[in-house]
Amino acid sequence: MWPDRRLLELFDIEHPILLAPMAGAMDYELAAAAAQGGALASLPCALLNPAQAREQMENFRARTQAKINMGFFCHMPPELNNEREMRWRERLAPYYRELNIDPADPVPTSMRLPFDEAFCRVVEETKPGVVSFHFGLPETGLFKRVKAAGCVTLASATTVAEARWLEAHGVDAIVAQGYEAAGHRGMFLADDLSTQVGTFALVPQVVEAVKLPVIAAGGITDARGIVAAFALGAAGVQIGTAFLFSPESKISAPYRAALGTARDDGTAVTNLMTGRPARGIMNRVMRDIGPMNEIAPDFPLAAGALAPLRAKAEAQGSGDFTSMWAGQAASLGRAMPAADLVRMLAAEAQQRLRRLGEGATR
Repeated sequence: MWPDRRLLELFDIEHPILLAPMAGAMDYELAAAAAQGGALASLPCALLNPAQAREQMENFRARTQAKINMGFFCHMPPELNNEREMRWRERLAPYYRELNIDPADPVPTSMRLPFDEAFCRVVEETKPGVVSFHFGLPETGLFKRVKAAGCVTLASATTVAEARWLEAHGVDAIVAQGYEAAGHRGMFLADDLSTQVGTFALVPQVVEAVKLPVIAAGGITDARGIVAAFALGAAGVQIGTAFLFSPESKISAPYRAALGTARDDGTAVTNLMTGRPARGIMNRVMRDIGPMNEIAPDFPLAAGALAPLRAKAEAQGSGDFTSMWAGQAASLGRAMPAADLVRMLAAEAQQRLRRLGEGATR
């Protein structure tokens, strides 16, 4: 038995485990496998267009009728700054020459689309059951339509202030994203990385501040992390990095190899890959330029000039220019099918919870 059943009832799932929506690293196959194991599946839509999102949902529904969380970004599209773009391309030019790529070639478009009218129609048509937002919430009219479509809504908070804001604006549950977490920081009320909070400190303070179910995220890779999250007052956990080890994930060979040698001090928060702070495994470009550097264009424009370098390097077996998102507990990951991972994490966590309960009654 789980000590808190709110998420089980809210999402109609067997275990209070949410698969994190990891754009670019997964698709419907990993989502369906996680659902089959008893977790809440997720489908990341930030790198999809509406037609692709609809197709992914059709493929998911062909495998299971379980609820699924469609995950969206809520960023403001950037204004193009030609001077900044030029400085970024000049900084990357030596790498272009090294890999025999013409630095004067047109920069590919970096497509990370925010939630909009077209995506809202996909939600209304496909009825996923759950929708989550990163970087705040969409405009009020769209948010109301998501709720009217019968979807439970989640959003990421990196501070207590963000959690209170999300509660006041009508979300149904909050993902408390600690600083240990992989991928993009969900921060939206402030941009000072130095004040970001770790999972162990963030979760109980968010639990105290809001009345909604709180989902712990960041550095949770095994059963010990799940048990700790419950001790901190969370109603469940969101796990991402652990699922990247599964055969259903869609990561490159260099990315998978880097995960296999992950260390506690092997990741950093960087803005180089996309223009927005995100935690990933250290690679050559992060070491050379520094993980955080104002030279990177605004999100998501920075990714455009890196794309040719990434493609050429990956073809040579290198992750020098690849965004290899991973949390600080990546070294605890175990390679196995996603459904088996969910079941194993649930069984090990429940066993640890029982032992703790037995110890408390002695």
